[in-house]
Amino acid sequence: MKLPLALVQLCANDNLAQNHQKALAWIRQGAQQGAKLVCLPESFLYIGQRHADYPAIAQPLDGPLMRDYQTIASQLQVELLLGGFPEANPQEPQKTYNTAVWVNAQGIILARYRKIHLFDTVLEAVNLCESKSVSAGTELVEFAHPWGGMGLSICYDLRFPSLYQRLRSLGAEMIFIPAAFAQHTGRAHWHTLLRARAIETQCFVIAPDQTGAHNPKRTSFGHSLVIDPWGKVLLELGEEEG
Repeated sequence: MKLPLALVQLCANDNLAQNHQKALAWIRQGAQQGAKLVCLPESFLYIGQRHADYPAIAQPLDGPLMRDYQTIASQLQVELLLGGFPEANPQEPQKTYNTAVWVNAQGIILARYRKIHLFDTVLEAVNLCESKSVSAGTELVEFAHPWGGMGLSICYDLRFPSLYQRLRSLGAEMIFIPAAFAQHTGRAHWHTLLRARAIETQCFVIAPDQTGAHNPKRTSFGHSLVIDPWGKVLLELGEEEG
């Protein structure tokens, strides 16, 4: 079976409306070019400079932002991996969930995965502390699909191989790793870690990434990848949006 898919590589900023329209435009383009699945990266709707700004842009999965993606999926008859949606968290209103959402071609949400491993580190004197604005998820997500077993993860999860072994044991055949991978660490580790996850699980790995400078504090690596179970790179984007 061949699965025509599109990876969207973009550079999100703190203008949610602009990012939203850009994402919808890329989805339309992917569908027009024949993709049956369009994959967006982590944080495709918003990358801000202040942790305090995130709760204000968060929405529930039954809110108007998500309905736009459900509508376009059903209109274009394309499935969507929304790599990191800012899901509102009623239990911790001062934080969001970083949630990967799978929408099928009927506009139905098939699965949602809340990022488990949050990115708290210092890179080149910039303190990136995701846990200040994001609540960690607790559940692995693997689900059956006509295309095969699907495993969901997000960005920093990539550094925890046991998560992927568990997804494989649950039946995953394709593993999705949408990301906003930092340029500094991406140069050193992105290709190596993704190929390792593919080889050790014997799964296809699909990794749409953000690219470019989001603000003075954040720059993403780009180089979105599709890798087969032998670690062969089937598709690689460069550092431009597209």
